[in-house]
Amino acid sequence: MRRKSDWPTTAGCTSSVTASETEICPKYSWLDYTDADGNPENVCNCSAILQGERDALDQAILLSITKDFKKSVHIPNEYYVNASQDCRKFKSSRKYLTFPLSKEEQDFPLAYSMVVHHKVQDFERLLRAIYAPENVYCVHVDKKSEASVVSAISAITSCFPNVFMVSQAVSVVYASWSRVQADLNCMADLYEAKTKWKYFINLCGQDFPLKTNLEIVRALQSLKGSNSLESEKMPQEKQWRMSNAHQIVNGQITATGTKKGPPPFNLPILSGSAYIVVNRGFVRSVLEDNRIPALIEWAKDTYSPDEFLWATIQRLPGIPGSKRPSPKYDMTDINAIARLVKWHAYEGEAYPECQGHHVRSICVYGAGDLQWLLQQPHLFANKFDTDTDHIAVYCLEKYLRHKALAEMI
Repeated sequence: MRRKSDWPTTAGCTSSVTASETEICPKYSWLDYTDADGNPENVCNCSAILQGERDALDQAILLSITKDFKKSVHIPNEYYVNASQDCRKFKSSRKYLTFPLSKEEQDFPLAYSMVVHHKVQDFERLLRAIYAPENVYCVHVDKKSEASVVSAISAITSCFPNVFMVSQAVSVVYASWSRVQADLNCMADLYEAKTKWKYFINLCGQDFPLKTNLEIVRALQSLKGSNSLESEKMPQEKQWRMSNAHQIVNGQITATGTKKGPPPFNLPILSGSAYIVVNRGFVRSVLEDNRIPALIEWAKDTYSPDEFLWATIQRLPGIPGSKRPSPKYDMTDINAIARLVKWHAYEGEAYPECQGHHVRSICVYGAGDLQWLLQQPHLFANKFDTDTDHIAVYCLEKYLRHKALAEMI
């Protein structure tokens, strides 16, 4: 435990973080991501990209499709296995923050579930971006992931006392119950951890933060114990997901042709998202409330249960931080701070058009999306992919690290 006298100070340093050019204390400048690092991405002007300047964005787009550049920024899985043999050197070279940046953050620890199945480089950059020694992180690697992925992520987590692999991994099938089970297993492990964290946030490997840890802490403090997640009336076009039984066939979820009965206790089933920001009491209820097991058993053969289970639990009476099932308490994904996702169908209406590309009707962000993303209230955004737009991740992580160091109080 760091003594009060050990907390980092910023005497004589500016505390303004309104621009990417904000200065940081020289004592901690080695933790900043700068052009002096010699990374190939430095040919890009991130400040100009974040301001939406066309020339800088065009250069980023050109680089993103250049084979030599893509090869130069790719980090193979073997690197992480080898580099983490010396954990101290690994954390130093990758510039992990190994001390709390403020007492406010130290007094408000967070818990993260990270569900991953590939793209180790994306996972490691996400972990680095959200890592703080006061937080705790459970990593679920898909049971069917390639051995090189499991080895690399295991090696990375072994370097941190507050980052661990889930005690029971499952084989995750898209839109099936297994996606929920992965988070449930991490919830259970995190709840038993020594750290008495305040809020739980679940992530996947292609998420990335839009806020610094301090900003996330303050956003959660402002909730005053409430949860923030999408929870609204189930659209008619999604009713089939719960009225028809499903099973896994040849690695895919398939309808059985059998009709399902009503949910237990006549619970109103709400529509939502897999992504949630919930307090410790919510997680305790998921693990211990006697109403939840019946709901879980009923949901196991539905389609995409992660898109209604959390939303439904959020509206149950007595759940810490919950809201009443009345429509006046409905919350959309735009208003919930858990995750910002650009759906192709709503581009041009709810938000600007995607500047990257689409996967399953979801925008995989490009550098041109960053200016808009950073203006939003959400804590995280999905999806990012360093294989297709490395600059978007690089400029975002560079901006957040500089801001975090400038915020030190």
